[in-house]
Amino acid sequence: MTLTRRSLALALAAAPLAGSVAAPAFAQAGLSAQDRALVERAAAYLESLKEAKARFVQTDSRGRSIGGDVFLKRPGKARFDYDPPSGLLVVSDGGVVSVQDTRLKTFDRYPLSATPLSVFLAKNIRLDKGVTVTRVSRMADGFSITARDGNKRTAGQIMLTFRDEPMTLTGWTITDAQGRQTRVQLQGLQRASGLAGSLFVLKDPRPKNVGRGKV
Repeated sequence: MTLTRRSLALALAAAPLAGSVAAPAFAQAGLSAQDRALVERAAAYLESLKEAKARFVQTDSRGRSIGGDVFLKRPGKARFDYDPPSGLLVVSDGGVVSVQDTRLKTFDRYPLSATPLSVFLAKNIRLDKGVTVTRVSRMADGFSITARDGNKRTAGQIMLTFRDEPMTLTGWTITDAQGRQTRVQLQGLQRASGLAGSLFVLKDPRPKNVGRGKV
């Protein structure tokens, strides 16, 4: 199965590597007091998640799924190791997102600020400036929070899903400007410590004379 680079970027958009969290744009979104309480609870949880690891299953808009391992380290760093035979590896080093496909022998790089990742990988997330929370939905065992980039640098929206007891991020769904959805489900998310810096470094393996990506 081949997933597009766009799908990969969208799937990573909501990686929960928040820095300091400011007051959300409740008034703009018209959220209730109960909604605000859930957003504040989620923000506090995400801010406490300094390093983490999990298994993930990513499902694209056509229902095709692929699994792998994810490592997160705030601020700005993430690594998605996709299971064989996909040959895909996506790494954010804090400034650049690199996408390597060993099967297709491609390597692309994108400025973090130019991808949906920038919304939630920023060192300091300002939910009152640039990000608008548009909906809070309750479920039997948890809740979800939907947000979009208020500055419109990235199209679409992000929905983060949480379990209540214990408070845990269970995944996220990205909807792009065309309404296509990419869902990432996290399995066994656990806090980590001392994740090696080398996990978040991905060098271009191609010869120097081969055309570079889009940085």
